[in-house]
Formats: sequence, C-alpha cells, structure tokens
Amino acid sequence: MKNILLACGSGIATSTAVNGKISKVLDDNGYKGKYKITQCKISETPNKASNYDFLISTTVIPKDLDCESVSGVCFLTGVNTKPTIDRILELMEK
Repeated sequence: MKNILLACGSGIATSTAVNGKISKVLDDNGYKGKYKITQCKISETPNKASNYDFLISTTVIPKDLDCESVSGVCFLTGVNTKPTIDRILELMEK
C-alpha cells in the first residue's frame, strides 16, 4: 500500500481536481486498492512528508522533504502529462 500526499495551496480546490485524475491513472494501471491519497496544504508538507511514500504538488514544492516529490501542475493544465504519469508509476513500483 502506497501512501501518497497530494498538496495544493489550500488543501482543497486544486488538489481535489487532481486527486480524481491521479486516481484514474493509478486505477487504469492496475493499482486500484493499492494506494491511499491524502490531501493537504503545501505548508503542511514538511511536517507530514516522512509518513508518506511520495508527494504530488500543484504548487511550489518545499526543499528538503522526507519523501520523493513530483509536480502535478500538468494535471491542471492538461499539457505534457506523460512524463509526470511515468514518474508516478515509477514511484509506485519502489
């Protein structure tokens, strides 16, 4: 079971939109039931990161987090999503 932290500025709006897109990608790639996504504010990530396998963020990612991170901005723009999806799938295999 992978624990994924999903952060945006407020922890509500954009992370909710991106959550659905990421869940669909993961489910479509055979990970249904093998992950849990927790949404939060980006300001909460330094304190929470050590409890998660990786972070996906729709805003600037803080330095020195205790987990790997991926920018999820492409899920908002719809542009160039393949490299990010590939990286998320790679992190799911770790």
